[in-house]
Amino acid sequence: MADPLRAAVAIAGVGDAGIGEAPPGSRPLDLIGTATVAALADAGLTTRDVDGLFTASAYYGMPNLNVGEYLGIRPRFSDSTNLGGASFLSHVGHAAAAITAGLCEVALIVYGSTQRSDGGRLKSVAEAFPDEQLYAPRYPITQYALAAARHMHEFGTTREQLAEVAVAARAWARLNPDAFARDELSIDDVLGSRMLCDPLTVRDCCLVTDGAGAVVVTSTERARTLRRPPAVVLGFGEAHWHRNISQMADLTVTAATDSGARAFAMAGLGPADVDVLQLYDAFTINPILFLEDLGFCAKGEGGPFVAGGRIAPGGALPVNTNGGGLSYCHPGMYGIFTLIEATRQLRGEAGDRQVPDAQVALAHGNGAVLSAQSTVLLAADAAA
Repeated sequence: MADPLRAAVAIAGVGDAGIGEAPPGSRPLDLIGTATVAALADAGLTTRDVDGLFTASAYYGMPNLNVGEYLGIRPRFSDSTNLGGASFLSHVGHAAAAITAGLCEVALIVYGSTQRSDGGRLKSVAEAFPDEQLYAPRYPITQYALAAARHMHEFGTTREQLAEVAVAARAWARLNPDAFARDELSIDDVLGSRMLCDPLTVRDCCLVTDGAGAVVVTSTERARTLRRPPAVVLGFGEAHWHRNISQMADLTVTAATDSGARAFAMAGLGPADVDVLQLYDAFTINPILFLEDLGFCAKGEGGPFVAGGRIAPGGALPVNTNGGGLSYCHPGMYGIFTLIEATRQLRGEAGDRQVPDAQVALAHGNGAVLSAQSTVLLAADAAA
């Protein structure tokens, strides 16, 4: 029996703003406003149509109140679940449930940050576990370095294989005129760059940028009547197993094993059905872990799997086609941009980086220190 939420809703509009460096004097709310206008125009709607509001923030303690006031929206359903970078993919599932239950009709999912303009320091509500603070970790780089080092120790993953992830992302970014980092990058460049926390160099780490994104979700039936082709939500899943890295049972296995399995089960699909992936790549170890945990390769095989340009342009499996958090943008919580790029790929709007005949896309978000995972499977309308 098909899940009643399968294909019940669709992404009808997407928009972004301030990618890379925002206009001088911009606040996160200003970027959110611009991205929202773009996403609603993309769908052929206005703020008067929005009755569901979903957001998370490291800037505002009650983000829905701030965003609703700024945009002039008085939603009848509001959700500010904060799972870090996974939040906005979880919001897609929450919006699907709310729309199907009749609690709202048009959901707006938004996020914005001026992290780069604010001095390039991580703006986060996260903090190290008190017992971890004794060791003075550099949050979150130290935590991800632990996961990378463990994967290398246990499975023989090499620094060169980690570097392949960064080089592939940059190759995609070079095809994207909106990407923040577009200069050439080689494996030697990654290996030879400044070491931040062994085994991660500065090129193994995401960008620090400004940026905002907005996604409009409504019933698939209504989306089909709007301006742009819908990206139909076939399945979604979320999971979190821990908050702090010291409480992670196995540094090489994430809750993406659960979130992905739930999304695939709802969609009635498997990894072989996916044409393009957008994975949260705050660090080069992330895509390797997620490719394993989502079932695209066996545990421990992620390093060899990404080698030889397999996830780069021209490779067998297109991953992070906008350049990802490593080369496109990373304004603190990157997850919403996986949804935006997946939608553009399914619509055939990605220009030089377009994956031919992309019909099914997987977007995956990660929050905190490999803590929260959320997976969304989208399809072009004809494939739904």
